[in-house]
Amino acid sequence: MNSDEPVPREVKVLDTTSLVRLEERACEFSLNQRLDQAWVQANAAPDGTHYLWPALWNSLPHRPGIPRQIRCELLITLHTGDRVMSLLDVLPGDFTPLSRVTSRVEGMQVSRLLDSSPSVKEWLLSRGVPDQP
Repeated sequence: MNSDEPVPREVKVLDTTSLVRLEERACEFSLNQRLDQAWVQANAAPDGTHYLWPALWNSLPHRPGIPRQIRCELLITLHTGDRVMSLLDVLPGDFTPLSRVTSRVEGMQVSRLLDSSPSVKEWLLSRGVPDQP
């Protein structure tokens, strides 16, 4: 994937193992948008379905060894059944092989859920949990 191309116009679907792996990669490269891996492992539904919606290209000009990343809106299904939204920077080589949503109906549903789901921070605050991830 050439980083000069437009942002990919495909929604990716992830299982929890893949989500944790992407969060680990973002941490490994110290990418700007990521969640604490321990929080994701503790709160994501083990058999949940999660989604990445590409939003924009992000780069770290002060770190020329790090390729541009795709900043994605991330919809996480929690073990409580709730859904929360976050952001995740994903390297193009990690994004491309992920399974994509093939149904327009499912893509529209993901869009609605992203628009209506609280952020991780909002979700935590609504439960009286101090600001974490």
